[in-house]
Amino acid sequence: MQPSHPRGLGGLASIPGRHAPDRFFARHLVWPLLAFALAATTLAFFDGDRQWADRLYAWQGHAWTLRSSFVADALVHDGGHLLSLASWVIVLLIWIASQAHAHLVPWRRPLAYLLLATAAAALLVGWMKSWTDMDCPWDILGYGGTRPYHGLFAPRTGPRGACFPAAHASAGYCWMALYFFFLATRPRLRWLGLGVGLALGLLLGLTQQMRGAHFLSHDLWSLMLCWLTALALYMAMLRGKEVESERGAASQASHSIR
Repeated sequence: MQPSHPRGLGGLASIPGRHAPDRFFARHLVWPLLAFALAATTLAFFDGDRQWADRLYAWQGHAWTLRSSFVADALVHDGGHLLSLASWVIVLLIWIASQAHAHLVPWRRPLAYLLLATAAAALLVGWMKSWTDMDCPWDILGYGGTRPYHGLFAPRTGPRGACFPAAHASAGYCWMALYFFFLATRPRLRWLGLGVGLALGLLLGLTQQMRGAHFLSHDLWSLMLCWLTALALYMAMLRGKEVESERGAASQASHSIR
């Protein structure tokens, strides 16, 4: 008689890429980097940042009318940040509870990963924003500002800017770490986790673009930084741990049948 597949964190289905590291890195590192490079190059070559900003600016009557609107400013900008922070606190409370409740013990490492990955991604983007010296659209000539436009990483003079990468969008994109959280715990839900992070990041990022706070490339870089941070911490904290857990659970199931 074959033992039934154990339930819980140890009873995982086959993890995509577990037995094929080359395929795993191709899917989660190589292809995303190639897609990012293609998108970033296309934006730079076709001046996509200004073309998209021109349309948003013209659509609002050649003014950033949504900059101070209740929906864009208070509801999405402030509310989105609070939602991301509140979600992080909830995960923290569950992790704290796992220290005292035995049935939550298998979730300690995945929860710790989720806490670190989301926080590290947001902090990384915020740190880069503090020294990259890029302007927001609303500071630039032609968009209601007074500063000349400089391309991404182009030499510049004048007052310091602090708008690249998009820190607010990272409050959403950092939750792409849910993909790897579920990859190690409930693989069937990994795409849902990725969708949550992407949807929240797109909502916050697009709203900021419509307010004149960021160019499209600012959000693209935030997305990639958040993904790479989540992937790096997954490799450091969770990759292979599900194998050990599955073996332990399978061993326990085998002993119980004997």
